[in-house]
Amino acid sequence: MKRYAIAVIPGDGIGVEVTRSALFILERVARAFAFNLDFQEFPWGSNFYLKHGVMMPPDGLTHLRTAHAIFLGAVGDPRIPDHVTLGGLLLPIRRGFQQFANVRPSVLFPGVRSPLREKAPGSIDCIVVRENTEGEYAPVGGRVHTGSSGEVAIQTAVFTRWGIERIIRFAFDLALSRGKRRKVTSITKSNAQGFGMGLWDEVFQKVALEFPQIETESLLIDAACMKLIQRPEDFDVLVASNLFGDIVSEITAAVTGSLGLAPSANINPSGEFPSMFEPVHGSAPDIAGSGRANPIAAILAAQMMLDSLGEKEAARSIYKAVTEYLSRGEDLPPDIGGAASTEQVTKRIETLLGRKDD
Repeated sequence: MKRYAIAVIPGDGIGVEVTRSALFILERVARAFAFNLDFQEFPWGSNFYLKHGVMMPPDGLTHLRTAHAIFLGAVGDPRIPDHVTLGGLLLPIRRGFQQFANVRPSVLFPGVRSPLREKAPGSIDCIVVRENTEGEYAPVGGRVHTGSSGEVAIQTAVFTRWGIERIIRFAFDLALSRGKRRKVTSITKSNAQGFGMGLWDEVFQKVALEFPQIETESLLIDAACMKLIQRPEDFDVLVASNLFGDIVSEITAAVTGSLGLAPSANINPSGEFPSMFEPVHGSAPDIAGSGRANPIAAILAAQMMLDSLGEKEAARSIYKAVTEYLSRGEDLPPDIGGAASTEQVTKRIETLLGRKDD
């Protein structure tokens, strides 16, 4: 029987609650599909920072390195600046393990109403591929004359041909594997950022020549945001820099119903290091502990994790259960129009899970 070591970082706020739901579903499908998941939990995040002054220990990556995958809930606390939270935990893991492809699928599920009028179930089905290790999130820059009227802050975006090419090639390969529209949209702002984004455009055009069977388009970030609201069904795979990928994935989550339905994967395609899976939403301290958090994004992130590990049948079982649960429209969580608690949603999905012999 196969065994998988899973490093678990529940994090903060509702991250703890939705992680509990995801692990419950994972344990259920592991039994049903005859494999083992060995969870090792790490108490890193904002509470750890408030006690120790760091989001995770200096040797944190060493503890995570031997895992087959990492599951993250959410991190963030109003008492801690966001750049400390991000730079102290998420970015070191993504960069240290070369998880350069951040994959964020968005689907308008049956039973979920888009805020856009007259969008049929399944009409919106796209994936944002976000470059995850360089670009605008590169920690290059600084501040001088701090606190004075002459203070200067410089933040430099870093784009390498190697980094751009590997994320764009990943997006094209993903479009091929989806077997749907087979379209890749590149999102930049090269009219204003002619050096870094100009290089991005050049590499996109070069890689596109190797995939003549894939339809392509290149949009500026402002035009892309507008089109995602006007005609989101026109998109298949979107590839973008670290910042722009983050922006458009918030829109794709919104037009498909809620951030509470949006999972993500931070992929190390070579398998040299573990990949990390997490819901797109944050720690939501305003509802933490109330039992109102939607666990579906975390459950779908768990589904993506199993798919990445090669447990395809178990992953399909989770996806099918979530789809059926949403299509019934009963006992939905508050963010999509219901009043069901985190636990109630989780239990409903659990009852719909299949088995290996189904």
